[in-house]
Amino acid sequence: MQRTQIGIVMLLLTLTACAKDFDGKRALEYTGKAVDFGPRPPGSAAIQKLQSYLLAQLKSHKCTVGQDDFTAQTPQGKVPMKNIIARYAGTSGRAVVLSGHYDTKVLPGFVGANDAGSSTGFLLEMANVLDRMPHKDDIYLVWLDGEEAFNLQWAGTDNTYGSRHLAEKWAAEGFLPRIKALINIDMVGDADLDILYDGNSAPALLKLIWETAEKLGYGRYFTTRASATDDDHMPFRRLGVNAADVIDLDYPPWHTPADTMDKLSAHSFQVVGDVIVAVLKQLEGMP
Repeated sequence: MQRTQIGIVMLLLTLTACAKDFDGKRALEYTGKAVDFGPRPPGSAAIQKLQSYLLAQLKSHKCTVGQDDFTAQTPQGKVPMKNIIARYAGTSGRAVVLSGHYDTKVLPGFVGANDAGSSTGFLLEMANVLDRMPHKDDIYLVWLDGEEAFNLQWAGTDNTYGSRHLAEKWAAEGFLPRIKALINIDMVGDADLDILYDGNSAPALLKLIWETAEKLGYGRYFTTRASATDDDHMPFRRLGVNAADVIDLDYPPWHTPADTMDKLSAHSFQVVGDVIVAVLKQLEGMP
């Protein structure tokens, strides 16, 4: 019994040490920078400014930056889109991907602080963490374009343009089998954080994330309420990738002009950041 208790204590200390470098306040500040560009639908002048900002920020980090440019056929015609990919090279031959979209839905007055400012800012702060975190696996940060539907309702192929394009591209290149896990981050800044248990995610990966949250003392934010979310993880799931979605859909300002910075908190970013960094460390020890 004593050995078991010591083992649990050591695991908690390890998880805490792994997670300490993520700065929720800084993630919130990055989110504010994205929101300051205004509404950011694909192909807009505002999203082009955000793309330039992201690329400029990544130049100062210890990663290789790539751009996946393509033209999507949408209900509004052909729209240029860009996935931005930062690769932190490892030595194992395996890869872990953290993704999130950075476009906003085409709605009057919609600046998308949580959707998708929070995923944009979260991934930028993860770049700071990865600069100094030892890792054997390649780790990819992917800012996805075109997640939102152009029509009011989400239906058919009018959504997930960037993730579908990248999943197909990586499949054609033979890269998908190298992916150990893909975790998609979406709407994680809500001050009243309430992440639902996504039934469309890979069960074992989702279980790892939730158990890690519990061990870190964040179990109340990762709820047992089930959902089945169609999000940017799904194009990868359909192609056999071990993928999960971390999303707070219990958010009243969702897709309204009320989705503004005052609804977000640094603490919520800290919670999700601590959990994801700890999960990355645990994935390192898995085949």
